Amino acid sequence: MNTKATVYLETTIPSYLSAKTSNHLIVAGEQMVTRQWWETRKDSFQLYISDLVIQESSKGDASAAQRRLELCNNLSLLEIDEDVISLTQLLLRSGLFPPKASADAGHIAVASKHSIDYLLTWNCKHIANAQLIRRISNIVSEAGYYVPLICTPTELFEGQSDDR
Repeated sequence: MNTKATVYLETTIPSYLSAKTSNHLIVAGEQMVTRQWWETRKDSFQLYISDLVIQESSKGDASAAQRRLELCNNLSLLEIDEDVISLTQLLLRSGLFPPKASADAGHIAVASKHSIDYLLTWNCKHIANAQLIRRISNIVSEAGYYVPLICTPTELFEGQSDDR
């Protein structure tokens, strides 16, 4: 039986999907890539979120929050249990995440605890950061958990031609 690969969508994904196109050129490009990925690739994967995504998506402008939450409605929810909380705390104690980025550590912990294949994000400061990924991976694997491949939508266009 051929099962689909699993993807945990960190909050930047529904945020980029639902936001009006940014005036910032790089962000606008990331939004476009995210929308293309959503339209052409999302059905190739089993998509998951957690309550962290719901909580973060609920913040800010009410109409924008509603659009983000509507995107999350049909996605499977992964449990945040004691293992996730412990792994999040371990990541925070490592010093790799500032206290204000505890949700970022939580996203990694949720995806790791549930053995998700990919953690999809545009958060390149604390999550998809090449200088941090190896250290994050070491902490997660030493704690006995699977390390998801942390990537952006650009990196998850497997099998797609260059003329996306």
